Amino acid sequence: MYDIIIIGTGAGGSTMAYKLADSGKKILILERGDYVPVEKENWNSVEVFQKNRYTTTEVWLDKHGKTFRPGMHYNVGGNTKFYGAALFRLREEDFKEIQHYDGVSPAWPIQYDDLKAYYLEAEKLFYVHGKRGSDPTEPFESEPYPHLPLPHEPRIQEIVDELTDYGLHPFELPIGVNFKPHSTANAPYTLDRFDGFPDASERKADAHLCALSKALKYPNVELMTNAKVVKLNTDSSGKRITEVIIEQGEGTKVLTAELVVLSAGAINSAAILLQSKNNQFPNGLANTSDQVGRNYMFHQNTALIALYTEPNPTKFGKTFGINDFYHAARGYEFPLGHIQMLGKSDENQIKADSPIPAPGFTFDLMAKHAVDFWLTSEDLPDSENRVTVEDGQIKISYTDNNQKGHEFLKAELIKALKASGKFESFLFKGYYFSKGMDIASPAHQNGTTKMGIDPETSVVDTYCKAHDLENLYIVDGGFFVSSGAVNPALTIIAMALRVGEYLKNDVLK
Repeated sequence: MYDIIIIGTGAGGSTMAYKLADSGKKILILERGDYVPVEKENWNSVEVFQKNRYTTTEVWLDKHGKTFRPGMHYNVGGNTKFYGAALFRLREEDFKEIQHYDGVSPAWPIQYDDLKAYYLEAEKLFYVHGKRGSDPTEPFESEPYPHLPLPHEPRIQEIVDELTDYGLHPFELPIGVNFKPHSTANAPYTLDRFDGFPDASERKADAHLCALSKALKYPNVELMTNAKVVKLNTDSSGKRITEVIIEQGEGTKVLTAELVVLSAGAINSAAILLQSKNNQFPNGLANTSDQVGRNYMFHQNTALIALYTEPNPTKFGKTFGINDFYHAARGYEFPLGHIQMLGKSDENQIKADSPIPAPGFTFDLMAKHAVDFWLTSEDLPDSENRVTVEDGQIKISYTDNNQKGHEFLKAELIKALKASGKFESFLFKGYYFSKGMDIASPAHQNGTTKMGIDPETSVVDTYCKAHDLENLYIVDGGFFVSSGAVNPALTIIAMALRVGEYLKNDVLK
C-alpha cells in the first residue's frame, strides 16, 4: 500500500515525483521501460536513426487500420531522454482564443499568470540557458534565465547576422543543459550529439536527471521499472481508484494507493483510461464527457535542411530561433508559427530520412553543407483526431489541419535564406530538402485529456484532477487545450510543479 503512485517518468511524472518527494508520503513511481544504457551506441546515428535501437518495437494503427512503428521511447525519463531540450514558455496569447487559417485555437480555463511562477521554477530545475527579451514574443519576466545563452558557433552567427539584416529577429534559443552534472566534471565540454540522441555525458537536461534522480534521494520514494500499467480499477461507487494493475515479467501485480497520478504521456494515458472501462465507465475511465483520447495534437512540424556550397563545420547549431511569424504579422492575417535550429545533422541522419541524395551531392557532402531548421505551426484541436484502443492495440486517427499557415512559414524561411546576400552567391542556392513529421513521430503529443471547468466537455479540472474521480490526477501533455507553436515540455513541467504544490498544500494530509 502506497500513499501515491505516479505512472510514468517523463516530463510530468518525474517532475511530480520531485515536487512531492519532501511530503513524507510513501511514493511509488512506475516506469514501463528501464534505464537507457550508457553505451557507445548512444551517439551512433546509425544505431539511433537507422536501426532505431532505443525506440519501442510496439506497433500501432493509423486511421485506416494500417500498422506503423511509432517513434516512442519507453525508458526512465521518457521521451525527454531523446528530446532536443528546447524549453519554451507558451506565449500569453496562447492561453486565449486565436483565429488561424484553418479554424480556432480555443481559450484555456487558466491564463499565463497561473503558470508564470512555475515556469520560472521549471527553468531553474531544468538548467535553461537563454537571454530574456531577445525573443520579441516571449512573456515578460523580471528574472533572467538561470544560465547565460549558449554561444553561436561562427557559421551560425553568420546566419543570425544575415537573417537580422534581412529584417527578422533571431533570438537565443532557451536550451536545457547542465555543463557540470557531477562535481568531478571539470573538463571543458563541447555539445554535439543532442536532438534525438540519449546523452551519455548526462549534460542534457532531461526529466530523469533533473527531477527523478533528485526525488529518488528521499527514502520514501521508490522507482519500479519494467512495470507496464494495463488497467486502473475503481471501487464499486466508481469514485475512487483502488487498484493499479501492472504487467511485470511474466505475470501481473496489483498495487494500491490513496492517490494516483497518471503521467504516461498524452497517448498512453488516454489508452490506459480507455482500457480501464468498467460498469460505471463503459466508455473508459474518467470519460463521462467522451473526451478521453479526443483532440489529439502533436503540431505541424517540418525538419528542413538547407544546402549551400560553403561547408558548415558547426558541432552544435541549436542556438537560435525566429518568432517573427508566431503571431499574425508581416502581412499575414493569421499566425504562421515558430522556427528554430536543429542539432547538426550527419550523413546517417539524412540518409535515414531521405531516399535519395540531393542533385550533385552525396549524403556525406549534404551533411557537410547542411544547415538544419525545425519549423512548428499550431495543430488545432479536432474531436475526430483521437486515440482509441482496438483489441489492446493503440490506434491514432488523425487528419492534418492548419497546413496553409505551415506552408507559408516554410516559404518565408526559404525566402529569407535565399535573400541573404551571402547565400545568393552560391551555385546551389535554393535547394531545400524538407521532411514533414507524421503520426509516427509523436514527440509533441498533447490534448487527449483536456483541461476545462465543465465536466461535460473536458476530462480534468484546472489542477489536472479528473472530474469523474476523487483521487486521479492526469499530468502530462494530455491537459493541453490548444497546442501553441512551441515545444510543450516546459509547460508540462511547470504544470507538474503547480499541481504538486497544490497537492501538498491542499490535498495531502
